[in-house]
Amino acid sequence: MFDISQTIHHFSIIAIPFFLGITCHEVAHGYVSYLLGDPTAKQAGRLTLNPLKHLDPIGTLTLIVTQLIGWAKPVPINPSYYKDYRRGMLYVSLAGPMANFMVMLFFAVVLKILVSVSQTPSAASAEYILRPLINIAVAGIFINAVLGAFNLLPIPPLDGSKILACLLPGRWAAQFMQLERYGFILLLLLAFTGGLGMILSPVAAFVQNMLIKPLL
Repeated sequence: MFDISQTIHHFSIIAIPFFLGITCHEVAHGYVSYLLGDPTAKQAGRLTLNPLKHLDPIGTLTLIVTQLIGWAKPVPINPSYYKDYRRGMLYVSLAGPMANFMVMLFFAVVLKILVSVSQTPSAASAEYILRPLINIAVAGIFINAVLGAFNLLPIPPLDGSKILACLLPGRWAAQFMQLERYGFILLLLLAFTGGLGMILSPVAAFVQNMLIKPLL
């Protein structure tokens, strides 16, 4: 049975980590492209940490419904500005997932601070504030680890496919990127058959055992 109060509570925990993660992800793509001489993202007003500039209505609705996955509007880039197309695309494609891993580490630091504060004698009176913040920090670690790993999958149009294409010989890269028309269908199949969970669960388990547990 659908529990609206539980759904609102869960969304209140994952909203900040998710929107911060996808915002930093897209800004990282645009900013690295800008550093390589491409003004497209800046001219479009996308080099900002304002999440409203990056929200995709369907991606946000998907997050609300599934409480698990969602996406932002891809930041516009123009690789024709790059002096070296393949190297430029490699750096820009890597920037998004690396930003998610940086946000993951940010939430790990926040979690460490919050846990330390919660263990002080005077923290008992602030438990009703500290506990939700700790839950948000834990969610931030999980969500951004999974977002980073998910985007590194070599499935078009994910960043991992562009990274792989930059490393393949030209003819193979062109043939590989022709799979992009089927990429979204493949991702849906993986999601609905549980394949995506099987691929990403080792990432979640690693983060839980190696990063979160030692901090709690």
